[in-house]
Amino acid sequence: MFFKNGPEYEERLKRPFVPPTFTLKEVHDAVPKHLLRKNQRKAALYVIRDIVFTSLLYKFAYSITPWAASDFGGYVTEGWQKTLLKASMWGFYWWFQGLVFAGIFCLGHDAGHTSLFESNKINNTVGFLLHSYLLIPYFSWRSTHHAHHKATGSMERDENYVPYTRSQFNLPSEKLAKSTDYSEIFEETPLYTLYRMFIMQGFGWWVYLARNTMGSPMYPPGTNHFSPYSPLFKKEQRFSIFMSNVGLGAMSFILYKLGREFFLWYYLAPYVLVNHWIVMFTFLHHSDPTIPHYRKGEWSFLRGAVGTVDRPLLGWMGRFFFHNISHDHVAHHFFLRAPFYNGPEITKAVKSVLKEDYNYDSTPSFYALYRSFTQCLFIEDEGDIVFYKNKEGKAVRELKESVMEEIKAKGWDPAEQDKLSEEESKAN
Repeated sequence: MFFKNGPEYEERLKRPFVPPTFTLKEVHDAVPKHLLRKNQRKAALYVIRDIVFTSLLYKFAYSITPWAASDFGGYVTEGWQKTLLKASMWGFYWWFQGLVFAGIFCLGHDAGHTSLFESNKINNTVGFLLHSYLLIPYFSWRSTHHAHHKATGSMERDENYVPYTRSQFNLPSEKLAKSTDYSEIFEETPLYTLYRMFIMQGFGWWVYLARNTMGSPMYPPGTNHFSPYSPLFKKEQRFSIFMSNVGLGAMSFILYKLGREFFLWYYLAPYVLVNHWIVMFTFLHHSDPTIPHYRKGEWSFLRGAVGTVDRPLLGWMGRFFFHNISHDHVAHHFFLRAPFYNGPEITKAVKSVLKEDYNYDSTPSFYALYRSFTQCLFIEDEGDIVFYKNKEGKAVRELKESVMEEIKAKGWDPAEQDKLSEEESKAN
């Protein structure tokens, strides 16, 4: 059961892809307006909750060594039993502190979308403090993340997980390529695949921030999130980028003053897990063999928003600790400023319009991660609507050409989907 596709994924495999034909206004009209309003008290309580959890877990971790020294009150005296219990307690701490840290990231992410508090200054102050605590450049990432939301699924303008193309791997054209051409580039042992996944999950977040790996191809090599003069940012953003770096420097200094023991035992392992969770849920939101990417002629905001996947990552723990970021991500792309705690209800409303275009996948998330990592390898250099291809040069899903021809014959414009009233546009 842990290595099996979810029924929703299997259903998409059977169904040739047809672009959605409903409009953004229909989606917005389906969602009750009270679900989009912020509750500042509730938002503050969530922030306090995660800070309290972090503090209690620190207190628990600081107690592990004294407990072990006292033979856990005299109840555990055997050497191997003490060692096993002590190791289990550290594992418990690292796991749950990693989940809480990831939740803190999610709250900082929501502050960046101004979905916690009415005041932008309060949102940015909270987001800056939370992300700096996790050594994340708040204003820098906030900028590129907003750009990602404006162009999700666009091959030209998206900022995250932009697929590599056939030409970038120096593969022959589709008509000339042979199986040996693909195996020469993509064939590898399962052990090496797991090693590459470990690198992505453990260090991919920082590689992206430092090198813009899998970011937009419009930027030159060496583009990063730390230079105020990076092409990622506008001139008026330079001071905020500098402040992001100040936040990183201040947190690094605090960690230095707290000492090596604190950093290695109390901070580092949860921090590495945070990097893992960030990469995992963002990668799985937007990298799936059944989900298309669009080029300029066929992209629209609505199509990009629909082209994301909701996943029950870690079940109840993911929903509780990650503040719905994986369970209700499709709704988030339609309503950027909606409070995360209303995500489940907004998702229900959105599904009533999207119907079979709503992408949900109950595939066990770690298997889904392996599946996307090994099957989402490249796309073709041509085509306005493209799907990932695997190591055999094949896509698991294709366009329904007959319907596409009907749509084009009617002169239907993807941009028409995105039209909203001025009031609705400002609210979003």
